[in-house]
Amino acid sequence: MMRILSFFIVVLLLGTGFAWLADRPGDLVVTFSGMQYKVSLMVAASAIVLIVAAVMLTWWVIKSVVGSPYALRRHFRARKRDRGYQSLSTGLIAAGAGDALTARRMIGQAQKLLNVDQEPLIRLLDAQAAMLEGRADDARAKFEAMLDDPETKLLGLRGLYLEAQRLGARDASRHYAEEAALLAPSVEWAASAALGQKTTHGDWDGALALLEKQKATKQIDREKAKRDRAALLTAKAISTFESDPMGAKAIAIEANKLAPDLVPAAIIAAKVLFQQGDLRKGSKILEHVWKREPHPEVAETYVHARLGDSVYDRLKRARHLAGLYPHHPESSLAIANAALAAGELKEAREAAEAVLRSAPRESAYLLLADIEETQTGDQGRVRQWLSRAVKAPRDPAWTADGYVSERWAPASPVTGKLNAFEWKVPVEQLGPVIDSGDDFESALAAAPLQPASPRENVKPLIPAKAPVVEAKKPVSSPASDEGDIIDAEVVALEPASKQPEERDIQSGEKERIASVLPPWPEKPSESAKKDEHLVIPVPDDPGVRPEYEAERPSKKFRLF
Repeated sequence: MMRILSFFIVVLLLGTGFAWLADRPGDLVVTFSGMQYKVSLMVAASAIVLIVAAVMLTWWVIKSVVGSPYALRRHFRARKRDRGYQSLSTGLIAAGAGDALTARRMIGQAQKLLNVDQEPLIRLLDAQAAMLEGRADDARAKFEAMLDDPETKLLGLRGLYLEAQRLGARDASRHYAEEAALLAPSVEWAASAALGQKTTHGDWDGALALLEKQKATKQIDREKAKRDRAALLTAKAISTFESDPMGAKAIAIEANKLAPDLVPAAIIAAKVLFQQGDLRKGSKILEHVWKREPHPEVAETYVHARLGDSVYDRLKRARHLAGLYPHHPESSLAIANAALAAGELKEAREAAEAVLRSAPRESAYLLLADIEETQTGDQGRVRQWLSRAVKAPRDPAWTADGYVSERWAPASPVTGKLNAFEWKVPVEQLGPVIDSGDDFESALAAAPLQPASPRENVKPLIPAKAPVVEAKKPVSSPASDEGDIIDAEVVALEPASKQPEERDIQSGEKERIASVLPPWPEKPSESAKKDEHLVIPVPDDPGVRPEYEAERPSKKFRLF
């Protein structure tokens, strides 16, 4: 646009000048070699302009002819470079999409068109293609080669860090991260990895100093920095609680102030206060975090706040804590545990059953097994509760990056990320624990403890019309029988009208018996209802000795 505007300005000035000369006639006299030349002023000006234009045109032609070889080389070199960068761009896109074949082909084209020593992206693409092709050693060697060039050293460290993480070499990945942090302290991934390394080794002061540097350089926002600092202070207070209670008190209280909803910070702050006799302040801290989200460790710490309390005093404290967040499963569990310890078995059972009605979980069934053993000593009922606990949903636990821990930690053991642990259910099981449509009491009444068979599978009822095995006691078919046709222990009596030869069935008859068995009926037929010799299936509850009576009426068994 500026060139066009400049052209119009020049034309305007020339036109203005020629118009000015045309309005003022005159002659130009030139004496040269004894000759006198006389021309008009307009002709002289036009001649001067033409001479200047001719000189400029001649100079441009000469310059173009002289510089044409260089210009031609530069044109082909730029074209080659553009094709090389186009191949490099296509290769990077293919590598990002996981197309190793296209990426490898583009590498070959880029190496022909570009200088490998001057273009580090070719090395990066080559390493990525090697990773896609499964050649981890070649990829690692290419990243290590990048360490020799100051321009690509950080890139090589990043590649080695990611490769070490992919292979699960945590020590190697943290080593590369620390080296990258020394080279470029402002790089977030390197600083975070170095912070995780210090946290893993218990260097709390070094981790806190590094966190302050990150906060000063604005690598992390203010709120995240506060929560990360609270996690580090909590871990430091936990580690120094036994050796230096007074020092741990200030650290724990500061951590609790920075993150009031952080459960481990509240627990360690309450513990140091309880140890020094400040029961009221420690209880207020636990009550505050309990109102946000009840936690079993909070309940345990709150109930056992004061040494020397009786079991009834602890039950009273559990009731008070549960009243702050009623109708929550953790509140009911806190009362149930305290009531069991105090011998209030009825209250403990009611609280545990309340958990099963609202949110069934493994710990509630295990607690009911303990209550059953203490109250009745019925091992059959205890086994029933334990079998239900196996199939119940798991309790929440401290989980970080798929790793489940019994205790909280300030950083993930997998990635080293701070505040990665969350209190949640690690694995959700499918299916209800109790049949839908049955409440808790009806489920208990419908599923009494029954003798069980050691077999894993229970076969359908054998109709009265089919030949059956005569027995006065349980008869089991061993697993080595041909086809393993009859797996369950059955009891049957033959009608008196049967002939002896019909009752004497050889082992080869089992296949024929299985071939005529109808599918499992949803409801017994009328003839089956009248027949008193139906075989009773055995529920699957391994570990209980089977004991049956031949005259036992037929019914459908349900485990749960």
